[in-house]
Amino acid sequence: MTKADVVNEISKKTGIEKATALAAVEAFMEVVKESLATNENVYLRGFGSFIVKKRAEKTARNISKNTTIIIPAHYIPSFKPSKMFTNLVKKNNKVKKKNKD
Repeated sequence: MTKADVVNEISKKTGIEKATALAAVEAFMEVVKESLATNENVYLRGFGSFIVKKRAEKTARNISKNTTIIIPAHYIPSFKPSKMFTNLVKKNNKVKKKNKD
């Protein structure tokens, strides 16, 4: 599903214009990006959390040059779905598997 598909679905379900739905989706994404950039997590009850994770320093190998490099510690954005969201996905995937057999 693309951003355009999400905007179309929101427009259908809420009855608002696509341009308004697009503005809302883009504003949401911008708020999440700005929050994570300032190391502030975003919690959406019943959906999940957009969080900042710290990756530890590690050693990696460049096989083509046969060298070792050190990748410094860094932060990355991550999404952690809520238990309710995870259970819904598990439940729907079990149903699909039964229908395939």
